[in-house]
Amino acid sequence: GRRDRRRTASGVDPDTAPLYPPAGRPGPASARGGKLRLPAHRMTTAIASGAYPFLAEGGLGAHGLYIGRDVHAEAAFTYDPFTLYGKLDGFTNPNVLLAGVIGMGKSALAKSLAVRAIAHGYRIYVPCDPKGEWTAVSRALGGDTIALGPGLPGRLNPLDAPGRPEGVDERDWSTEIRKRRLLLLGSLARTVLRRDLQPMEHTALDVALDRAVALATDENRTPLLGDVAHILGNPTALDTAFGEPTGHLGAAAQDLAHALRRLVAGDLAGMFDAESTIAFDAKAPMLSIDLSRLGAGGDDTGLVLAMTCASAWMESALADPHGGRRWVIYDEAWRVMRHVPLLERMQSQWKLSRGLGIANLMVIHRLSDLMSAGDAGSRGRALAEGLLADCSTRIIYRQEADQLAASAGLLGLTGVETQAVAALTKGRGLWKVAGRSFIVQHLLHPFELSLFDTDARMHQKPPRVHRR
Repeated sequence: GRRDRRRTASGVDPDTAPLYPPAGRPGPASARGGKLRLPAHRMTTAIASGAYPFLAEGGLGAHGLYIGRDVHAEAAFTYDPFTLYGKLDGFTNPNVLLAGVIGMGKSALAKSLAVRAIAHGYRIYVPCDPKGEWTAVSRALGGDTIALGPGLPGRLNPLDAPGRPEGVDERDWSTEIRKRRLLLLGSLARTVLRRDLQPMEHTALDVALDRAVALATDENRTPLLGDVAHILGNPTALDTAFGEPTGHLGAAAQDLAHALRRLVAGDLAGMFDAESTIAFDAKAPMLSIDLSRLGAGGDDTGLVLAMTCASAWMESALADPHGGRRWVIYDEAWRVMRHVPLLERMQSQWKLSRGLGIANLMVIHRLSDLMSAGDAGSRGRALAEGLLADCSTRIIYRQEADQLAASAGLLGLTGVETQAVAALTKGRGLWKVAGRSFIVQHLLHPFELSLFDTDARMHQKPPRVHRR
């Protein structure tokens, strides 16, 4: 009865069913060791990378700065924008954007890049250090630091003229120096006045600068901002220099005179209106400008003016195309996003990066910081978006949940990449290099860890209180 029931249920008599060997049915129909006859499926690599952006990534090669570990490939990750330029498809410039919330290790990464770049023969320049964190790094590497602020001895003359590079005509170089000085004066005036300059104001700046340069040349010295401010504030001298003693040009220059007065007699007095106390040493491994004394208070106009002057002083010295490969690091760059004149200076530096052999690194907190430059369609927003577009490398550390959508939209992140950014831990970032994606764990040497520790004060024990 049981055998009949089994036969009825299966349709086969178990006592007469053939026995198969453990290796399965022999021959092509065994489905073991042979090939399945399935239709071929074809897709482009672009589609495959969209579905599996981190699968079997070959890395960027072994040449460059060691960063850490490629999490998905379980391999070392190296990076060097100068090595990748011209060799990696889509890698059009050496500029880098680094974004991440506080405490996720983005500052440590920026400093680590600087330290390791010096070991590869590059030089590092930090034109603005609002928190003074780069001073210890510069000194440890044998570099120089200029500290600027009220009561400090440091002085920088932003109108300094660097030495003429080899192969550049003297007349062409003089024209270039004049253009840079005019751009600086215009940026300072627009920052203080918070508006664009009128045509007569542009003319007044031209005339005042030429007059100040002529007077300084007669006295065998470099022109100062005070010279320009004095001429702008003297209508008779300004109109006479222009050749039209009508008084109109002098009257139009009064706002400019008051704008530049802040750097001569205001809260920035003395810092940028005197001969420089240090010369630019192109052979120094690192140079940073400490502006931490100017970062206090709610109004950051003074800090932005100081950053403009310091950047102009350093950028003019970096204009030598034969100066070698260099990194220029703009730390806490989110503080300048609301100031269009300084964004224009940064854009100019970004555009010249390839010709000068410079890799610019911009450090911000959130991708939405770029949008604080202005409303959609404004000049500031266009400049900020241009800076992002001119960065072939984007490094994203963890972003807050309410920032993920904006970050994904700005960077064109896939859904997988957006989820990865939300789950990043300290020291781990999403690297977007010319369209290729990597999750990289940054690894620090013990020396670097002690040198870069920005949380030292948070771990200090409170002082003991002795009670009597």
